[in-house]
Amino acid sequence: MSDISQINTPGAETISARALWTGRIMSGVIILFMIFDGVIKLPPLDIVTQTMAELGWPTDVGTARLLGIIGLISTALYALPRTSFLGAILLTAYFGGAIATQVRIGNPLFSHTFFGIYLGLLLWGGLWLRNPRLRALLPFSG
Repeated sequence: MSDISQINTPGAETISARALWTGRIMSGVIILFMIFDGVIKLPPLDIVTQTMAELGWPTDVGTARLLGIIGLISTALYALPRTSFLGAILLTAYFGGAIATQVRIGNPLFSHTFFGIYLGLLLWGGLWLRNPRLRALLPFSG
């Protein structure tokens, strides 16, 4: 009889139920945030075009929608287990663009510029905790 608090995947290490659920929650926070971020860019809302102007981005509807669609597609790929790694890579690139924008206009480091880094750490941490193949590829335990 096996321990039900352990999740087994052939050829990969065992993940505890606690680590799995922590990873799912972390990933869920990213997914919900990115769905919100993408959806408000589709109409786009006035706050989106105002913020884009402040950040030096074109304020046309097409640019906002394109960014929203890229974010939503990347998020959908991240949410699906089979494509979660590809989605994580694409979202990391998306966050990198946000970081570059913040650096370019000289926004505060810890509150604005590092926000993309915080999201990236949450994204990859959640994936690492819930994906045994990534844990086998990047073993952080001693």
